[in-house]
Amino acid sequence: MSTHLGAAPGQIAPTVLLPGDPLRARWIAETFLDDAVLHSEVRGMLGFTGTWRGLPVSVQGSGMGQPSMAIYVHELFSAYDVQQVVRVGSCGALTERVAVRDVVIASGACTDSSMNRLRFHGLDYAPVADFGLLRAAYDAAQRRDDVTAHVGLVFSGDTFYNPRPELTEPMVAHGVLAVEMEASALYTLAAAHGRRALAVCTVSDHVVTGEETTAEEREQTFSAMVEIALEAALGPADDGLSAPVA
Repeated sequence: MSTHLGAAPGQIAPTVLLPGDPLRARWIAETFLDDAVLHSEVRGMLGFTGTWRGLPVSVQGSGMGQPSMAIYVHELFSAYDVQQVVRVGSCGALTERVAVRDVVIASGACTDSSMNRLRFHGLDYAPVADFGLLRAAYDAAQRRDDVTAHVGLVFSGDTFYNPRPELTEPMVAHGVLAVEMEASALYTLAAAHGRRALAVCTVSDHVVTGEETTAEEREQTFSAMVEIALEAALGPADDGLSAPVA
């Protein structure tokens, strides 16, 4: 049993979906999982385990930002032997190439956080997604006609209300598509533990145009994101439900 999750051994599945919002974790469990059981409510950070198309899967809230997320991911890997984590959350578009309600599948994550600088003694480590999950998520998105998906870099920021947004402009000039707050640390921890990780995010607002989604639109586009994540991690319905090969 871990400090911040409190689940008993065996209560958490090898595959975990990771939204930041614990209430979204509950919504995912109630909407997509069969026989979902609450496995954690420590500090109000809800986690559930159930099945999807007969396969075990958990969903766990992680809070906002890399420090909070890193606590839960470290414990999922080290205390519960979780093999793959797929972040399902929101992001802000940084370029007009990406529209509100699109899905961004993060191939890698830039950051302004000092977490990796401390870990790698000042060197610049490049955190990237697991290729098998990345490929499977893109394929799952391409099978849909209700969402536009982009594969590319995201920026994992430590500050939600950034007092100097102009600092991200060079990132955008070098291909960064969107800003979020967790993927860089997630990919680094997965590499450190020899596990698989991916971030799949719905564009909920646009930094350039100022456009935002409504509550109804967020529900609909977040549904597509969750289904893409589940298919990436556990396989589409027509291929025997086997996990993709890394």
